[in-house]
Amino acid sequence: MSLGPLMIDLQGPRLLPEEREMLLHPLVGGVILFARNHEDPRQLTALIEELHQVRRTRLLIAVDQEGGRVQRFREGFTRLPAVAELGIEADTDIEHAKQLAEITGWLMAVELRAVGVDISFAPVLDIDHGRSKVIGDRAFHRNPETLSDLAHSYMVGMRHAGMAAVGKHFPGHGGVVADSHMELPEDPRKIADLRDEDLLPFERLIHYGIPALMAAHVVYTDVAPMPAGFSYNWLHTVLREELGFQGAVFSDDLSMAGAAVAGERYSDRCRVALEAGCDMVLICNHPPGVAEALDNLEISPNPASQLRLTRLHGRHSRSLEALTASPQWRKAVELLHSYDHTPLLDLDL
Repeated sequence: MSLGPLMIDLQGPRLLPEEREMLLHPLVGGVILFARNHEDPRQLTALIEELHQVRRTRLLIAVDQEGGRVQRFREGFTRLPAVAELGIEADTDIEHAKQLAEITGWLMAVELRAVGVDISFAPVLDIDHGRSKVIGDRAFHRNPETLSDLAHSYMVGMRHAGMAAVGKHFPGHGGVVADSHMELPEDPRKIADLRDEDLLPFERLIHYGIPALMAAHVVYTDVAPMPAGFSYNWLHTVLREELGFQGAVFSDDLSMAGAAVAGERYSDRCRVALEAGCDMVLICNHPPGVAEALDNLEISPNPASQLRLTRLHGRHSRSLEALTASPQWRKAVELLHSYDHTPLLDLDL
């Protein structure tokens, strides 16, 4: 069975019979995990192993493990600082900050690979324009060149750990005040201004071979009438043709308010996003929406999408016990603590 284009979530820390049945549906290709699915590393490892055994072609297992405000797994995992702390380091010593970024990307990814997670939706490539509270310290920096350098190093660290990077939120969420979880943001800037700033980190990371991106639920009114994740113009004309991106494209969560413009029915939201150019679409925290999409979405398999998605499966890993006993892990944690000044927050986005 091939990977379907839907990534869905689970209700709790153990797989329910009805969820197993949904995961066998040919439209499903992945699972995104949240804090509610995690009790401790042992339980999480068992859950993910069960998910990986559901189908012959293993489902993609994903999580948001950025650090700072957005870190789903905490118990038994290293607490990661917000990546804006790396930006602060970069203002003093960019080369040292790049080294720390690579170590941080490795540490985040290697711990996830130790429990069986394939991908974390990171790094954030949005610029901190000082407007968006939902982005804020999730962004590396205000300067797009500095941001690109840090994100590249972070991606290299993830690659060394056996994990593919997924940059977000194309073409940049940092220039709007509105939170797309709650409403549909509109960015009125001209395409030339976007190219000079927000698009630059995506262009750089595409040049460096980033294997996947996530699109933003933001309307860029100078470019297209629909949010980027539902826009053929953004995902094909700009991303594929102009920027030459060859990797996988994920939608952002289709249960967010910013996705409602594509239709009331979740099957319609999925269809519009997939036809615009997404390879995989996410439905989170809305079981009725998942059920409706599985019942009503009619779309033919895309061989190119299949190839792009299967390339995202995680590579080499070791047990979390073996990892945390290694000098490399202990040194990485020590270096991470050397620049971590962020307050301990429990806000999940």
